[in-house]
Amino acid sequence: MKSKKIIILPCLVIFLLTIFYIIFAAKPLAKEFQLIPEWKISVISPIIDKNLNEKETIYFKLGQELGYFTEEGKITFCQTFPFQASISDKYFSTYSTNAKNTYFFDNKGNSKGFIEAAGYPYFIEENTFVFLPGGNSFSKIYDNGKTEWTYEGTIPLTAFNSKNSFSAAGFADGRIIIFDNHSGNIIGDYMPGGSDFPVILGIDISNDGKYVASISGQDKQRFVLSQTENQKQKIIYHNFINDGSLYRTLVYFTKNNERVFYIYKNNIGIYNIKSEENFTIPISDRIINIEESEDFVFLLGKTKNTYTVYLVDKTNTLEGKFSFDAKSAFIRVFKNNLYIGNDTYISKITLTRE
Repeated sequence: MKSKKIIILPCLVIFLLTIFYIIFAAKPLAKEFQLIPEWKISVISPIIDKNLNEKETIYFKLGQELGYFTEEGKITFCQTFPFQASISDKYFSTYSTNAKNTYFFDNKGNSKGFIEAAGYPYFIEENTFVFLPGGNSFSKIYDNGKTEWTYEGTIPLTAFNSKNSFSAAGFADGRIIIFDNHSGNIIGDYMPGGSDFPVILGIDISNDGKYVASISGQDKQRFVLSQTENQKQKIIYHNFINDGSLYRTLVYFTKNNERVFYIYKNNIGIYNIKSEENFTIPISDRIINIEESEDFVFLLGKTKNTYTVYLVDKTNTLEGKFSFDAKSAFIRVFKNNLYIGNDTYISKITLTRE
């Protein structure tokens, strides 16, 4: 009888300790992001829903098709274009190699007139530009197609980006010029330097116009971040890229102006302006598009006919990726949802945390 009590006591102690451990050590599982397909539509001979003119639309350019669709998966306009096209959420136009008096249209397909300046139209956010013949100059265009202001240069333009109020242009000689979009006045002019061949290969300007980031040069190619200080550009960070690329590349400021993504050969570079930290994510593709949601920055990479979507979170960690085969593709983000174009189809992917 005594021996049974001796055996039962340790068993009871172990049982109680196990219960206490489960109660006090148990933690809820961390929620993970899920990508859930919501719908898929074709852009080939689609049914056009003209009753949705007041709905917000998202633009697409896929193969030789362009148009607009809603977040519910209804196509409101679709058109085939034979040569080249430029499109934004506001306007679009199609043009040939001898672009002159180019007609442009709103997102409902209504003609807005023609662009008087000869050259290639470029619609970005709320702005319209025309890159003039020769590749050295460009014009800012009013909504009626008339020229607002023109920059006339002598050195080939090699990189360009624009936000609502500011534009940054990079040139073959390594020069960067910052423009006020409303007046056309030059508000910054500098050369990052540091390379034997200082051509600007990629550029972006922050939403507030405070920062400019670029990738420039061959033989000691480098990433340079500058800040406007007393109407001058002060370099606040740079690093040399050991294995640089010969091609134009992408530079992208996040919407809150805290991080800048820069793409170079087989790598995604990320610099956090707030913490002054630099991060590197190795990849195997050429990044051709960058989009941003509340939680992620999405990057679309391409190798031959294989496209890969990379998901980078706010901690600059690669949270995941997925690939698909296509001849043409795009990604767009609208109201925190991801839209993917794949040859003749557009799909909506909803982001949830579960």
